[in-house]
Order: sequence, then C-alpha cells, then structure tokens
Amino acid sequence: MNRKLYTILLAAAATFAVPVVADAMTAEAHVASNIDEREVKITVVHNAATIEGAAGKTLEVTSLTGRPVMKVRVDNDVQRVELNLPKGCYILKVDKVVRKVSVS
Repeated sequence: MNRKLYTILLAAAATFAVPVVADAMTAEAHVASNIDEREVKITVVHNAATIEGAAGKTLEVTSLTGRPVMKVRVDNDVQRVELNLPKGCYILKVDKVVRKVSVS
C-alpha cells in the first residue's frame, strides 16, 4: 500500500516540477542568458594552472589554512598561469568556480 502511495506522489511531484514558459519572449531571454554565462574551467598540471572562459576575471590562490597566496588577472579566454608554489594543497577560485588542487 505504501509503495503505491509513494509511486503516485512521485509521479505527481514530477508532473508539477516541469517548468512552464509563459511566452516565447521569456524563452528567448532565458536562452540568451545561458549563452552569456560561460563556464569557467580550471585545470592544474604540475605547477601550472590553465584557466578557460574567464577573461577579465581574477584567479585567487589560497592555502588550505586560508592565507591568500597570490592573485592573477586573467586577460585571455585561455590563459596558463605558472603557480611557482611549494608542494601542497591549495584552493583556486575564479568567480564562483572553486577547485582544490595539489601542487607536486
């Protein structure tokens, strides 16, 4: 009995969770805003970080203890940054993207 009730409630929740677009103008604005919001990618290989999609933003590097280590302005869409840091774990942040990395 409980299983049937849960199935019915799940189906009802899934039905009401579908967003409804009021008009085409709203849908176009939503698509345009998704195009403008580019995802920032941070990758680290050895002692260098590659930042993609963050032109005009700032890369902040922080130690795990919370001490700011360095700040670098990202000028290009794809930019390589030499970290020149001692071995250890660090937190890299660009805008809202945060990565915990290990420098070896």
